[in-house]
Amino acid sequence: MRLNKHISETGACSRREADRLIADGRVTVNGIRARVGSEVGDGDIVMIDGQPLQTRSVAPGKRRHVYIALHKPVGITCTTESSVKGNIVDFVDHRERIFPIGRLDKDSEGLILLTSNGDIVNAILRAENKLEKEYLVTVNHPVSQEILRGMARGVPVHGQMTLPCRTSPLGKFGFRITLVQGLNRQIRLMAAHFNLRVKQLIRVRIGPVKLAHLKPGQWRNLTDAELRGLLPGHAEF
Repeated sequence: MRLNKHISETGACSRREADRLIADGRVTVNGIRARVGSEVGDGDIVMIDGQPLQTRSVAPGKRRHVYIALHKPVGITCTTESSVKGNIVDFVDHRERIFPIGRLDKDSEGLILLTSNGDIVNAILRAENKLEKEYLVTVNHPVSQEILRGMARGVPVHGQMTLPCRTSPLGKFGFRITLVQGLNRQIRLMAAHFNLRVKQLIRVRIGPVKLAHLKPGQWRNLTDAELRGLLPGHAEF
């Protein structure tokens, strides 16, 4: 395992901070000064500033990592960059070091998942997982059945046709849309193709995880059933 990952998994610091400590000569492996990019194995003794690295203990029945569902409000940016005002990490202010899985536009609200487990992010985001993402959309003009059928068939976005999706009406000026894609600003661009401007966009579901009664700014821990639904066959969380 990479040394920086090993250090971060103990909860001592982030991988980036671990690399800084290694570069500053403050980390040793088996008494030898480590280098950035070093590997460690079972039985290796890692020390920071001469102190043994403490292994994070996990009580029986407790998760090693954090997995949460957040109702992201409008105006919050899905980035871990602390220099960005209104970044999602500072907004949640969790005691663990967490980061978002995927994105939700700053101007949009609704469900987004965050975790402290970087190893599963790509697994969840991989296109072959085909996780459905469901949205409620309000626009500035009436939405016809013809428009909904056109969206469902696919429209050109970013030089490609969107994949077929499901749509249904929500009153005169709204619709529900369920996608298995996540192209940048996809729904807004799909609406613009039919001369519609999105006024409100709320994501209400990602795979088995529903927004339900979470109010803007509220978050909750994912259930075991939701985690299994997100990552079928994954043994450890």
